[in-house]
Amino acid sequence: MSFLFKSSPRPKLTPSELAKAIKESFLALDTCTFAKALEEVQKNILSMRQMLSGDGEVEPNEDHISQLAVEICKGDVLALFIHKLPTLSWEARKDLMHCWSSLLVQNCCVEYIENNLELVDFLVICYNNKEIALSCGSMLRECIKHPTLAKCILESNSFELFFKYVELPNFDIASDALATFKDLLTKHETVVSEFLISHYDQFFELYEKLLTSPNYVTRRQSLKILSDFLLESQNLQTMKRYILEVRFLNIMMTLLKDTSKNIQISAFHIFKVFVANPNKPREIINVLIDNHEELLMSLQNLPMSKGEDDQFEEEKDLIIKEMEKLSGI
Repeated sequence: MSFLFKSSPRPKLTPSELAKAIKESFLALDTCTFAKALEEVQKNILSMRQMLSGDGEVEPNEDHISQLAVEICKGDVLALFIHKLPTLSWEARKDLMHCWSSLLVQNCCVEYIENNLELVDFLVICYNNKEIALSCGSMLRECIKHPTLAKCILESNSFELFFKYVELPNFDIASDALATFKDLLTKHETVVSEFLISHYDQFFELYEKLLTSPNYVTRRQSLKILSDFLLESQNLQTMKRYILEVRFLNIMMTLLKDTSKNIQISAFHIFKVFVANPNKPREIINVLIDNHEELLMSLQNLPMSKGEDDQFEEEKDLIIKEMEKLSGI
């Protein structure tokens, strides 16, 4: 007769009741009943995930999702999700990441974060905590999908920390930070364009250190990201300013001679803009002339990577001809 003693399934909660239960269980993490509270938090996170995404049998109810998001914002539960992240188990964090992604589809949640930007700063700073760094990176990338939040992160004081994080000794964390950094600089062209124009000197002074890093991965990835955003049509004003500076030309010339084939090719795609510029200042011309023999050798020995088409060879030939023309001046 053991079937008589089976526990009954957990009753279904309304969105309002679930949001209240989640908040109370998270707040209880600060009490002496931590273990019990953590168990309740994990149950509530799972219930939230089921309400947001369905349980495999029943599809999620859009009205319930909207109501839950509103109640979570109203009760400042989003802030609890972030601040209590270090205390959660790995499994609970995994479920919470799924919920975070679903919640940020709701406008009220995006607006909540816009009005509480210290939460974004907290997520950025948590790259220093190896236990939750990858979870925080995932949450940040969900935020960055929204132009307003991407703009807030770019213009925050914490943005500069990424220049340190991408070179952290922990490879997984550094790679995750690099993925977040790339999203910030490539997801929203207009936002990035405005940021680069208004923060040009400060940004490129920091970026120069990445391009000249002794770390191969940092050099390669930062060069690739630079090419991704600098050559976008939205960033024409920034690019025109960039290719007037001798210090940046010198960096590209150095990278053209890098031992890595991938770095050489990526450097070429930026170097060619310096050479092809019809309005090169005298300082740039002088540097190109002074180094033309070495540059011609680097260009002629430039390898062709997989996936490159005839356009690459045509561009290389044009740049070589332009360099030869310059050397005859």
